[in-house]
Amino acid sequence: MIQNSRLAKVLSLSAAATAMTLGLSACEKKLDTDAKKASYAIGQQIGKNLKDQNIDFDADVLSASMKDVQGGKPAKLKPEEMQQALQNLQQSINKKQNEAAEANLVEAKKFLDQNKGQPNVKTTASGLQYTVITEGKGKTPTEKDTVKAHYKGTLTNGNQFDSSYDRGQPAEFPLNGVIKGWTEALQLMKVGGKMKLFIPPELGYGPSARPGIPANSVLVFEVELLDVMTPKKGKDH
Repeated sequence: MIQNSRLAKVLSLSAAATAMTLGLSACEKKLDTDAKKASYAIGQQIGKNLKDQNIDFDADVLSASMKDVQGGKPAKLKPEEMQQALQNLQQSINKKQNEAAEANLVEAKKFLDQNKGQPNVKTTASGLQYTVITEGKGKTPTEKDTVKAHYKGTLTNGNQFDSSYDRGQPAEFPLNGVIKGWTEALQLMKVGGKMKLFIPPELGYGPSARPGIPANSVLVFEVELLDVMTPKKGKDH
């Protein structure tokens, strides 16, 4: 669910764009100065932010409002009217997010019900599903341990949202500081082992969306456990 702070961030970007466009006339379209290029770049950020959050907006009205500010013209709406409009927008965003989350949850349950019948897929009491790709021979971590692992994360449609392989650097993290599905799964592995995980929404991010991860998504990970590391003294794990 999008919080008010996220909406405020979008609005703050709009204010920054207004400041950057000072001195530019409406007829200037060539991006032939640093100010114009910066203004265009900020406009791209605002547009993408609004689009990514599924916010309904009128680009012409948005532009006109910014020009009013630029020209020192009085606002066409009273402060209380603007506040009410933003509250209505927030309610609309929340409603869309809730509806999408509910629909995704239905699809997640359908996928997991079908997937658990696939060959070599094991299901734990919590609902975590996994297949063993490579059996490890080293140490098995506990919840209090810090581990080093390589991983790739995708949605059930194959869209990738994260990969330590792509970054060329394995991740290090305390097992009690990650999503529940990871905490449980890594304790089923030994160093040198590799698994494919199918993490239900309740063991992942649940109804909270993340960049590239819609609310109530099933998370699919390929995880390779590289090492179990001794926690460093003086740090809270």
